[in-house]
Amino acid sequence: MTLKLNPEAKAIYRAILEEIKRRLVLPGSSAFLDEFGPVSERGEILRRQAYFKENLPKIRPELRKYLSKVRPIKFRRDFLHDRVLIVDESELEKAENLNLCEVSTSLEDAEGYPLVLSTVGYGIDVKLTPSDIAPELYIMPLWENRETLQALVGIGELTGEKSVAEEILEALKELEEVMEKRRLLDGLEELIAGKERELNEKISEKLEKFSLTLSGKELLEFLGELKAGNYEAIFSHFGEVEGEILDLINGAEKELSEKLGVTVELFSREELYPVTVPPERVEMLREELEKELKVELYLKSREVLGKIRPLLARLKEELERVYELDFLRAVKEFAEGFTFPELWNGGIAFINGRHLFIENPQPVSYVVGRKPENFALPGAEKVKDEPVVILTGANSGGKTSLLELITQITLLAHMGLPVPAEKAWVEPLDELFFFRRKRSVYGAGAFETALRSFVRALKGEGRKLILIDEFEAITEPGAAVKIIGELLKVAYERGFYVVIVSHLGEDLKRELPFARVDGIEAKGLDENLNLIVDRQPKFGTLGRSTPELIVERLARMKRGKEREIFERILQAFR
Repeated sequence: MTLKLNPEAKAIYRAILEEIKRRLVLPGSSAFLDEFGPVSERGEILRRQAYFKENLPKIRPELRKYLSKVRPIKFRRDFLHDRVLIVDESELEKAENLNLCEVSTSLEDAEGYPLVLSTVGYGIDVKLTPSDIAPELYIMPLWENRETLQALVGIGELTGEKSVAEEILEALKELEEVMEKRRLLDGLEELIAGKERELNEKISEKLEKFSLTLSGKELLEFLGELKAGNYEAIFSHFGEVEGEILDLINGAEKELSEKLGVTVELFSREELYPVTVPPERVEMLREELEKELKVELYLKSREVLGKIRPLLARLKEELERVYELDFLRAVKEFAEGFTFPELWNGGIAFINGRHLFIENPQPVSYVVGRKPENFALPGAEKVKDEPVVILTGANSGGKTSLLELITQITLLAHMGLPVPAEKAWVEPLDELFFFRRKRSVYGAGAFETALRSFVRALKGEGRKLILIDEFEAITEPGAAVKIIGELLKVAYERGFYVVIVSHLGEDLKRELPFARVDGIEAKGLDENLNLIVDRQPKFGTLGRSTPELIVERLARMKRGKEREIFERILQAFR
């Protein structure tokens, strides 16, 4: 059963969730946190504690860098337009229901498709399964997420659980050659243009170094041919350099052939300088390469998938486990130095508890209800297992912060998480109420709303912890004593646990002999005129709110007439 919370308690619960969530690396990990809402069942809390005690020690700090590299690997069921599947009439409906590619029973429909698959002995033989018809839909997401697979290998090494990603990565290496061809195909125009520029630069260098020696008669003939517009005649005198240029062109085409895996004849021999590649030849080459690449990628993907398909179920489990590991890592980081509380029947108690949202908080120990045997603190002998406590003392002394700390520890305990304390004892509760003082709300409406909320908290049965911050702030002190007195009597009679912050401790103590009054006291002013407060409550001791210290601070801060007035007020205290 879920622990019931009132709005203020829920606000603290949400703050705890946000504090853990901000430590998560992966967006999907928060789903695990949602499964650990506060519950009332002792058995469920103990089960959660056992889960964390077993798994948190396995989490190492280096895990974060691997988790940050993990991305979801999604195997999509796409319709592939680059292939056709030829089947028997009896298989047509089953093949079409797969919805992976065009399906036909006629061989004539195979015309124009780079990939022709068939169950009737035409083209590439396949079975009517997605892995046979479209293995790329499995292989390409894995290839594109190799960084994720490498991260899974690292996570497996850290957790001592060998990852199947290592074996998958090894199998994917067989795709490197075909994927390199695919990369080259994507940049084919740029590759050819670069080779064209390189070739023309080399030819230009050769022409610059070339020298031609002609006799007088040869020179006259040469000039006559140029005058007649016969520019081709130039190359009749360049036999040697022409051969070198052709060698350069042949060499460039050979390099491209080796890179692309097909015989390439691109450059025109009609004009040797500058050499050019006709656009239609580039387009023809692209079409040829795309067709060969599709077939090669299909065959290689099917081969690799045959090796790794049995591993994909385990890979899915590992990817799901990654989110759990991220959740555990965030919890461990959040709960550094925390301890698991002991579940018992006696209320709430803790030693050296630390407020979650105060920087460098003073550790505080406290008990509401039964005092644990080893709760050995100065003044703890005054604790008489009181379920109702009145917390008194200095303004800004930490009374509200203590109520928040009690709420934080109670919530974390009911979530099954460690709590920010050296030791803690928590009774599983059914309901938790935290009534925070609303400083800006006064008047009859506010009083009525608050009173109705308190009464709702007191009705019914079950194990309840009720925390109230200065109820008297919204009504006059005389009425507050009577109202609070009766509310606390009802809570005591029903066996609820209550901590109420009040400046009416002396009056309430007379009304409520069963309640313990604890106090937080200011000891004086420091050199900066700030209150020196020991935030550890003194058990069984009424705390002075020490308004005289506030007056003294103002008297020492002010000058002139204002100082005289504050000193006069201060003298009245003395």
